[in-house]
Amino acid sequence: MPEWNFTLRLNQALTPEQADAFDHCDAFADGSVSYVLGPQPPERIPSLSPDAAELRELVCDVEAPTLLEAIAQVSRDIRLIPGLHAVGVHHDDMVTLGDAAQRCGRSRQSLVQLSRGQRGPGDFPEPVARTGGTVFYSWWRIAGFLRDIGDDIPEAPRDLIIADHALRLADELEGVPVAPGTLRSLGVVA
Repeated sequence: MPEWNFTLRLNQALTPEQADAFDHCDAFADGSVSYVLGPQPPERIPSLSPDAAELRELVCDVEAPTLLEAIAQVSRDIRLIPGLHAVGVHHDDMVTLGDAAQRCGRSRQSLVQLSRGQRGPGDFPEPVARTGGTVFYSWWRIAGFLRDIGDDIPEAPRDLIIADHALRLADELEGVPVAPGTLRSLGVVA
């Protein structure tokens, strides 16, 4: 089964109590979802600080048949932690060639060959970071390169777009009294 990586945005930064519940929740016992806990109380973090957004995100590497199912699984499981729910999802820019291959539908080996200049026009993007033995690239640069050589690479995978829209809508509807008939008429529920 494929492993999907994505970043799930939360409605708030985790409190120490929520982090403790997360750490003891069976749904997250496999380590496929991680978080960053910031200083407490959370209001001590300036909202414009680059770290503030990171504190409201979960980094996910989840096995599932599809990206949409992986996102749905974590979104469902995070509701097991009182007070938390997902409000959006996105891909990080830094990827390995394996991650990039999954996103673009090519094999990892074809990207390795392109990165070594063995075939294809133009220059493959240079790595942006190396950590231990792992090499990271910019996904946006790889996607641009692949578009330049004729690959049909969407700005974002359809599953990611669907999940992000659904999570944003669910967040907007959180606590709002909307009649089920209205939601059915809008096509939101069956």
